[in-house]
Amino acid sequence: MSAKRSSYTELARLFLRLGSTSFGGPAAHIANMHREVVERRKWLSRQEFLDLLGATNLIPGPNSTELAIHIGRSRAGIPGLLIAGTAFILPAALIVLAIAWLYVAMGVLPQTGKVLYGIKPVVIPIILYSIFDLGRVAVKTKWLALLGLVAGVLNLAGIGELTVLFGAGFAALILTTRPKGTALPLVWFLPAAAASTLALGLLPLFLYFLKVGSVLFGSGYLLVAFLQADLVEARGWLTQNQLLDAIAIGQITPGPLFTTATFIGYILLGTWGAIAATAGIFLPGFFFVAASHPFVSRLRQITWAQALLDGINVAAVALMLVMTWQIGRAAIVDATTAGLALGGAAALAVFRLNSAWLVIGGAIIGFLS
Repeated sequence: MSAKRSSYTELARLFLRLGSTSFGGPAAHIANMHREVVERRKWLSRQEFLDLLGATNLIPGPNSTELAIHIGRSRAGIPGLLIAGTAFILPAALIVLAIAWLYVAMGVLPQTGKVLYGIKPVVIPIILYSIFDLGRVAVKTKWLALLGLVAGVLNLAGIGELTVLFGAGFAALILTTRPKGTALPLVWFLPAAAASTLALGLLPLFLYFLKVGSVLFGSGYLLVAFLQADLVEARGWLTQNQLLDAIAIGQITPGPLFTTATFIGYILLGTWGAIAATAGIFLPGFFFVAASHPFVSRLRQITWAQALLDGINVAAVALMLVMTWQIGRAAIVDATTAGLALGGAAALAVFRLNSAWLVIGGAIIGFLS
């Protein structure tokens, strides 16, 4: 029993620290976990770590958070799964909750406005850099490139994000398994689902983020596309500026970008709203990891699962591009913000600057402007 308690304590300490200090997005989170779990502590071999990382790409949810949950499951069973995941999420959620409280309490103060004025435009190249990096992996063939183009055009035409994602996944699946010489099914999209008209409340808020956490594949940045379409345009729960502020807060805090839900929940319904949104978006990840972990070693051998994921990934990249165009129009409003966006792009491309430093720099320039 003491050995188990020691494992639980060690998991909690490690992932509380990682959740408190891991800036830079999923890639940085994963690199930090590899250094701690494989190189320093020898809890997993490199191959085991890679298998767990691959498994996170086949289930919905934030990849780095689910990797933490997988590591906890491997190290200490179901209790370890709960401890590692909660410890990684909790610091970021608490930090975001504190910032949301200040944001609501202060209102639109000149200082706050200036800081966010500088942060918002540098968020754009950060997202674009991530899209480029993901796109190099996602666009494996010319047909996947064409499928991504179709997905982006359909989304611009008003087709919902979930329909586009899963339609692209099934299209790629049919493409992979079709007999040679048959027609290529470029469009395999179900009719777009009607947006929910539920009034704002704790249960609708929880159920909305539970749905998002249950179906959202790919990078956490894709979350913004869903929020734009659903909470800003369809339901009217958020304004465009509030969404941009939520994205900015997600960028300046450590841990998973999905804690953007914590910020949104608080500005909509206070502390209980933050708890409902955070629980809703992260609970599916725990379930999916618990269900898939025993089968991780077999996932790489399932052809249809890989094909489905290829289609979903390339559609995700297309949706992220559409989303970036939409928020960029709201963030880049003058010569200063345009300069910040271009300077941020140059800093990322030339110096490979950590995104956290880029956001801090944007905040300082915005404050001083």
